[in-house]
Amino acid sequence: MLDAEDQARANFYGLIARLYYQAPDEQLLGELLNAEPFDDSPSEIADAWREMMDACRKAFPVQLEEEHTELFIGTGKSEVTPYLSHYVLAHANDTPLVDVKQQFERWGLARRESAHEPEDHIAALFEAMRFAIAVQQRDLAEQKAFFQRFIYRGAMAFCTAVSASPKSRFYLPVARFTRAFLDIENEAFAFD
Repeated sequence: MLDAEDQARANFYGLIARLYYQAPDEQLLGELLNAEPFDDSPSEIADAWREMMDACRKAFPVQLEEEHTELFIGTGKSEVTPYLSHYVLAHANDTPLVDVKQQFERWGLARRESAHEPEDHIAALFEAMRFAIAVQQRDLAEQKAFFQRFIYRGAMAFCTAVSASPKSRFYLPVARFTRAFLDIENEAFAFD
């Protein structure tokens, strides 16, 4: 049985994956506005959540779709690449995409035929982490290894790129929330 903390972690990974995979629609915006995962105590993640909720209140799905397309898909080239391997390549012979595909295979995960994005898309990696926590219930050592190898550095650099983009409006607080969540995960893994 999954404890409440791990369920919350899995839910946040799933939410972040969904936000980066496609722009939120009216239903998701409504669900977010009705969720209250944080009390009024000051913390970076609670502040980032409140900022993201404020952005949800002002959001129109058509505008969010346009922003998502401009930022992450683009015509020809996206403003910000959502493929985390881009942010961690240090040498020409590095193979982070091959490595993540092999890790997915070891975990029994495969890309859906309808998915056209490579496995190193931020949404795919966060969804894999959600799955590892909530469905497969992988031990913390495996979660930590996956997080450190495939998520943390690339996702933090991705959030910096989103935050630096002049086209980022709604996704500015989403990136702040993502960064705050990743920092908590990193600290928790370091403690364990």
